[in-house]
Amino acid sequence: MQKLLLLHGALGSAENFIELTTFLKDDFEIYTFDFDGHGKSISDNPLTIPGFANQVLEFLDENKIEKIAVFGYSMGGYVGLYLAKNHPERIQKLFTLATKMQWTVEGSQKEASMLNPEIIKEKVPKFASALEKLHGQNWERLLPKTAEMMLGLGKSPALNNEDFSTITTPTLIAVGDKDMMVSIEESMAAYRELLNGQFLVLPNTQHPIERVNSEELAHQIKKYFS
Repeated sequence: MQKLLLLHGALGSAENFIELTTFLKDDFEIYTFDFDGHGKSISDNPLTIPGFANQVLEFLDENKIEKIAVFGYSMGGYVGLYLAKNHPERIQKLFTLATKMQWTVEGSQKEASMLNPEIIKEKVPKFASALEKLHGQNWERLLPKTAEMMLGLGKSPALNNEDFSTITTPTLIAVGDKDMMVSIEESMAAYRELLNGQFLVLPNTQHPIERVNSEELAHQIKKYFS
């Protein structure tokens, strides 16, 4: 059975994939874990894309996996692309969904400004509760660290168009048509740079993984990796 690694997004955890896994478990040997600072993985280390990529490599080594297919949601897809660029020998095939490809100072400042724990508790208590459910009391530490990572990406992106053009790993770039955080245009621009890429727009699909149709996403994953 083909091995498939699922990589979650920023402020997410492996728990985001529980429903998706139910639709994939008969076709794949599923692997997933929590990135540093997320879910059950409490860490004082700064959050960086290279750091997350190293964590993936360590996970593969620990599980004695030489090469694996990867599905990455949002930040997880960005980590997957970073690995495809810098460690192509470990990534068999890559599927990204809702991954922000173009980071700018202005855009990162806008994203980071929304990650204030006190404001979230006051203005969006349901979101605060959801974050606490995923990360426990660690969620209030995770937000400013994530904001810092985003600001860093705005100043110095981990990947640029020139990097995309050197990725040889077969890669499918997918985006929802109603995604308010990641545009179809930036996703397509990255796809056009890829040497071995495909492009997919999911209809009636917003950015949050909780609002993605898991059955339809599983269908697309099976279709691509078969």
